[in-house]
Amino acid sequence: MSIFTTIFIGIGLAMDAMAVSVTSGMAIKKIKVWPALKIALFFGVFQGIMPLLGWLIGSSIKDYISGFDHWIAFILLFAIGAKLIWEAIKNRKGREADEVCKDPHNNIVLLGLAVATSIDALAVGLSYSFLGSSIIFPALVFALITFALSLVGIYLGHKGGKRLGWRAEILGGIILILIGVKILVEHM
Repeated sequence: MSIFTTIFIGIGLAMDAMAVSVTSGMAIKKIKVWPALKIALFFGVFQGIMPLLGWLIGSSIKDYISGFDHWIAFILLFAIGAKLIWEAIKNRKGREADEVCKDPHNNIVLLGLAVATSIDALAVGLSYSFLGSSIIFPALVFALITFALSLVGIYLGHKGGKRLGWRAEILGGIILILIGVKILVEHM
């Protein structure tokens, strides 16, 4: 595949991770470089690893993955989104707007989000294996694009999140649920 095709595929794959990064940026109380880099690294690394895994798995189990990959992504995003909404509603009383949001750089949460947003990349890796194309360079491009867009998303979300206060957590939860629904609907 051409470099332009690879870049456009990478941008498409990175959109869910960027949207989740915006949500993460909204929830960060005081933005620091390391937590922002950590979030972007999680998304970028998984967006690079998943196509490699997909390529390695190849066509032998394509039918098994394509049957439920969207459900896995939906369940993970829905559960995390619902938890964000529940905690925001439960804990909003008596808190100042700038005290409400928690840092979303917990490793377990990031792992779930990174897997949920990179399942499509696994399918892309399967596609590359069917075409007999190399996956190393595309996986690297996907990882770099996702890292860059996620980092930008974190800072954009943070800027908007300060104005929204505790409502940012609710909005973030809704966004995660909507991304999960979008993934589910696209595969129905």
